[in-house]
Amino acid sequence: MLRRYLDNLKQHFAGTQGKEEIIADIENNGLRLTSFEGLDTHVAATSLSLSDDPHIFDAAAVILVTVKSADTAEIAELLARHAPPDAVIVSLQNGVGNVAVLRRLLPGRRVLAGMVPFNVIALGDGRFHRATSGDTVIERDEGDTAARLSVHGLPVRPTDNIVGVQWGKLLVNLNNALNALSDLPLREQLAQRPWRKLLADQMAEALAAMKAEGIKPVSATPIPPGLTPYLLKMPDRLFELILGRAMKIDAKARSSMWQDLQRGTRTEIDYLQGVIVQLADRHGLDVPLSRRVVALIKSAEAAGKRSPALTPDRIRN
Repeated sequence: MLRRYLDNLKQHFAGTQGKEEIIADIENNGLRLTSFEGLDTHVAATSLSLSDDPHIFDAAAVILVTVKSADTAEIAELLARHAPPDAVIVSLQNGVGNVAVLRRLLPGRRVLAGMVPFNVIALGDGRFHRATSGDTVIERDEGDTAARLSVHGLPVRPTDNIVGVQWGKLLVNLNNALNALSDLPLREQLAQRPWRKLLADQMAEALAAMKAEGIKPVSATPIPPGLTPYLLKMPDRLFELILGRAMKIDAKARSSMWQDLQRGTRTEIDYLQGVIVQLADRHGLDVPLSRRVVALIKSAEAAGKRSPALTPDRIRN
């Protein structure tokens, strides 16, 4: 599947700062893709072009930008120097501001916004495991890039409201920080009502800030955004009965922010809860929980000691 995907798009895996380990891992082991749905496929390293040299972009037809939000400007400058003028650039990043940065630094280029709903874990030995469900979404364009990117088992859907989709994903991503602070597997964390109530209260703050800004998020799940905080607070058994089928999560799943704390790398907290704080400040709203989570993540970053393994009560207080 992946081999045909790469052949169709004439893509290359390209490394930026901090990606040398991933390149070495795949060169030594090949690329093994697995998922909670049972996928298990291996692609030999000789079938891929792996490099951290920006000249690898020279012949690219489609470029998927997946760097951290803080690195968006840096990758845009590399693309401006090396990517063909007609290459399609697709941002598959967390947050809501990356496409604006790419378009500002890449004037005249076709830059598309996208959203990846699922979680991927690097398990070592060249293995990358998809641990949650959902289809990738990108904004609709005349070249039908969504259809070009779609393959069997990994569909990409077009949308006419990618801004709403991205804000809806940001709501879901508010749990990234909670999962990082908890040091629990994602499924175990969300199975506990105190953690879900904490997420629900964060979402309520975010929805109030978005409403003040005139933003209408599109849910990343089958549940409407305004209803989600109420459903999250349901007793465990009722929550599992109603939402268990809609939220397919592998027992191995952890948030990307948890992985950042484990590796001692910079998180994207400023582009998630930090954005909600900025909106709230602009409209004179009180978002104490969002501020608290930002402070706790930054403290954990500074300590460099991995996840602090906090409880919901310690996060609230």
